[in-house]
Amino acid sequence: MNFDLTAEQEQLRDAVRTLGRRYGHSYFVEKARAGAHTTELWHEAGRLGYLGVNIPTEYGGGGGGITELAIVCEELAAAGCPLLLLVVSPAIAATVIARHGTEAQRKRHLPGLADGSRKIVFAITEPEAGSNFHRLGTVARRDGADWLLSGRKCYISGVDEAGHVLVVARVAVGDGPASSAEAAPQKLKPALFIVPTDAPGLTSSKLDMQIVSPENQFLLYLDDVRLPADALVGESLDAGLPALFSGLNPERITVAAMGAGTGRYAIERASGYTTTRKVWGGRSIGSHQGVAHPLAHAAVQVELARLMIYKAATLYDAGRDLEAGVSGNMSKYAAGEAAALAVDTAVQALGGAGMTTEYGVATLLGAVRAGRIAPVSREMILNFVAQHVLGQEKSY
Repeated sequence: MNFDLTAEQEQLRDAVRTLGRRYGHSYFVEKARAGAHTTELWHEAGRLGYLGVNIPTEYGGGGGGITELAIVCEELAAAGCPLLLLVVSPAIAATVIARHGTEAQRKRHLPGLADGSRKIVFAITEPEAGSNFHRLGTVARRDGADWLLSGRKCYISGVDEAGHVLVVARVAVGDGPASSAEAAPQKLKPALFIVPTDAPGLTSSKLDMQIVSPENQFLLYLDDVRLPADALVGESLDAGLPALFSGLNPERITVAAMGAGTGRYAIERASGYTTTRKVWGGRSIGSHQGVAHPLAHAAVQVELARLMIYKAATLYDAGRDLEAGVSGNMSKYAAGEAAALAVDTAVQALGGAGMTTEYGVATLLGAVRAGRIAPVSREMILNFVAQHVLGQEKSY
């Protein structure tokens, strides 16, 4: 059992850390509060090859896996620049297209995803169904050679920054010939479509969120959005379900990595303060166990989450999808809890300074709280573990 990164992974970590610290948390907050995007950081990361580390080399990527992308997500977050669209575009969209798209789709989309010139966001969540794809109301139907998509999506990240959105819909599939009087009732099966964000019939509205972030959330409305046949991901409808699941594990792993990086950032900020802040008798406040122990506890929780993150990434990159599903869910749970604990503990250790913009910790409270909810809630992860690990009866 080897817990060491390879030499190449260490080099990647060091390089991304250097890039992230050059921009820093003040850049992240400035962009968020100005209603702007982290465009400069995104394009530089793309130019340096960090956005495409998990994309095959024949399409302009680095040829690595989710392990490498998790490193990028973690180190940028540890520098105070947690980029949510790393999860959405390289982790979900690029993985889905690379593993299940047609060759034409790979050639069209992957090079731009690799160098950062193209962003594809992801739309699964709906107002009534949440992320339960069994109950999604967005439906695609044939119209000659085309597809027509109708439905609603919510909490869709980065629509205003992307040229395309990967939409999860359901398609009616009959068991018998459509012309047969005794045709079996139609079933609905999941399918993924690559939809231009400027497609006629697709509209969006921004959701106001209590989170300091340069990335916005949107409601999407699809009103008979007409798409050509090749907008369907894969060679046939049979690609839909495996394509959907192939994107969910990378999503959980990279979200967890971003959370762990954020936890590291908060602990580092607080530790730097508590080792130099002196109030009683010339001793640093960090010399008092009431301050040091909570920070140490948070550091332990973050490190435990990191171990599960890289276990999950290693399993995923080895093609062990079922095991990666368990570890990916566990890593997302652990990192969500650890990041929220770390930021809250850091604020407490910093005292009043923890609530100032200058120290850059309280600005992360909303994001880490959201990390316990999205992209899958802690309760649903506990349901998953109870059912699939502990063998308990399904509770929902």
